[in-house]
Amino acid sequence: MRVIIVGAGQVGESIAADLSDAHDVVIVEQDPDRVEEINYNLDVLAVEGDGTSVSTLEEADVADADMVIASTDDDETNIVVCSTAKAVSDAFTIARVKNTEYLRTWRRSRSAFGIDFMVCTYLLAAESIVRVVGLPAARDADTFADGRVEMAEFDVGEESPLAGQTVAEADTYDSLTFAAVVRGEEMLIPTGSTELRADDRLIVIGTPRSVRAFAGDVAPDETALSGEVVIIGGSEIGYHVARLLADRGVDARLLEQDPERARQLAEELPETIVMETDATDIEFLEREHIGDAEVVVAALDSDEKNLLASLLSERVGTDRSVAVIDQSEYVDLFEAVGVDVGVNPREVVAEEITRFTRAGGAENVALVESGRAEVLEIEVSPDSPLVGEPIRESIRSLPDDVVIGAITRGGEYIVPRGETVIEAGDHVVLFAAIEHAETVASML
Repeated sequence: MRVIIVGAGQVGESIAADLSDAHDVVIVEQDPDRVEEINYNLDVLAVEGDGTSVSTLEEADVADADMVIASTDDDETNIVVCSTAKAVSDAFTIARVKNTEYLRTWRRSRSAFGIDFMVCTYLLAAESIVRVVGLPAARDADTFADGRVEMAEFDVGEESPLAGQTVAEADTYDSLTFAAVVRGEEMLIPTGSTELRADDRLIVIGTPRSVRAFAGDVAPDETALSGEVVIIGGSEIGYHVARLLADRGVDARLLEQDPERARQLAEELPETIVMETDATDIEFLEREHIGDAEVVVAALDSDEKNLLASLLSERVGTDRSVAVIDQSEYVDLFEAVGVDVGVNPREVVAEEITRFTRAGGAENVALVESGRAEVLEIEVSPDSPLVGEPIRESIRSLPDDVVIGAITRGGEYIVPRGETVIEAGDHVVLFAAIEHAETVASML
């Protein structure tokens, strides 16, 4: 597949790196220094030019492109890129936007703007935050198969009852699969004898009920979300987090320093308590009992402010902090100094776009461990090597680091066991290392 990516920022580079091993990728970028850097670092062709220009797109051979992805930091530029590409080619077009008004317009008329698929950075980030907030102790979570299957990643703390147990001892669930154990820089595919250690990270796949029950075993002190969530910052992400939590009946307070923005949010979020205040004022945090909140979400306009707000909230007693982190290289650093979960909006967008690039037509894709692996949902084709034989036999046709985590058939959840026989049309949710994800998707 030939893919043209307009914009060589963090999102564009992430998508290009993921696709370059299996596809013919061209990146269009106006910054000459960035073009040189991309050509040096990635196995792609980087072209200097304006992606809204027909001549630039023709130089990138848009007529033969299967997909055009507009991933600059400017909404209007991305819309024009897709419209121009659609006018001169049959390529599938994807636009990244921040303004939800563009998304609403596109959803009302899918032919609007000449865009085949639109992703909204702020809304996707908010949805990711709400999934994590709703699952105690989780550092990442995603759903598959219309919500019948859930993937989650958990930290094993020093006090966790799971530390020191083997997978066989910890696996007491009928509908849960241990997909991977991340130990430092090593990613292990666990067997029953694999011992779980403090500081391991566990990736599990199962029914939402089993995943939530497992969360209780990982961290018994953290119960299902029942208390208040405090959102620091009335940014677009903060607004969407508050709205989504209200839709789920979760009590939330939103702290916003700007008086005009605070009034606007109070009008638009009638079920959320909006307070006009500086959330980095520790005396205010103590006076308003922010430490009693179950979760604090930091969604201010800079990474540094979000780090400060998270650390201050934990200092006054908050159980758990989630911070929006714009620079992906800061995520590990923030989590190392005390932020429980860091959410990078650009990584979330790259993940959403990635699922459209799978040769096998993956229904859904989740990137885990900063893109080191993927969890994919795939509808099994009649000629798939998994069809017709027990999994213990058919799995041998796939790379060693692939784990089948769940199966759904006609809306019914099926636990994958060695004797399970997969049928054509089944939806399989599997874990795969990033270097094998494309191959696996095309095989199934």
